[in-house]
Amino acid sequence: MTNPPTVLKKIIQRKHEEVQNAKQLCSESELLKQVALQDSTRGFAKALSSRIEQNQNAVIAEIKKASPSKGVIREDFDPESIAVSYERAGAACLSVLTDRDYFQGHDRYMQAARAATALPVIRKDFMVDSYQITESRALGADCVLLIVAALSRSQLHDLHQQAVELGLDVLIEVHDADEMALALEIDNPLVGINNRNLHTFDVSLQTTFDLLKQVPKGRHVITESGIFTASDVAQMHEQNIYGFLVGESFMRAPDPGQKLAEIFA
Repeated sequence: MTNPPTVLKKIIQRKHEEVQNAKQLCSESELLKQVALQDSTRGFAKALSSRIEQNQNAVIAEIKKASPSKGVIREDFDPESIAVSYERAGAACLSVLTDRDYFQGHDRYMQAARAATALPVIRKDFMVDSYQITESRALGADCVLLIVAALSRSQLHDLHQQAVELGLDVLIEVHDADEMALALEIDNPLVGINNRNLHTFDVSLQTTFDLLKQVPKGRHVITESGIFTASDVAQMHEQNIYGFLVGESFMRAPDPGQKLAEIFA
């Protein structure tokens, strides 16, 4: 975390404040009691890997109301119905934004979406503290996101180990070659390549193509951001990429699931 982008710096700073506030309301030991009451996780990584290994589309369909760069993306926001729509359209997993200040998300959106379907769910948030990993498991998440740009090397390793010990899968997200090198130090099946430049917020699928050569066999690449058309999907297939995380193009459509089916027909 040598020089995180300005927007990311603000989010990280705010996230640390949120964590401190949360600890005042509920201790980590209390969270662990809640973890003990949770059912087994649903196998997020397995749901993706089983499709990718057969060259089938493995889509993580995202539920988000807003973003820092685009503002409100979907006014008519009902996490349960969106989740059901995605499941019917063949999504492998769900991603639900829980960050409140920048994405207008909420923990209960994730819980509602997961309760409405049988799909595994990733809690999409900015993990900066061990408390959040425990919290994610207590909330019922099946997977957490670790963003290399938001963490030091030691944090990345420690939070990953903690997540695995709690039974959570992990999606490690990178944006450039240096971050990819750090991500590959960890024995983790999923590597997310975000095509969005966190400095400019420009999006280019070339980011995935450029970083792909670093990825060894046995790792499954999830391309994130910038998938809007069947042509975009076809470009990824040409590079043997079958893992996708897609949000905005679905969320702007009248029927998110129908849009998923169109793009990944």
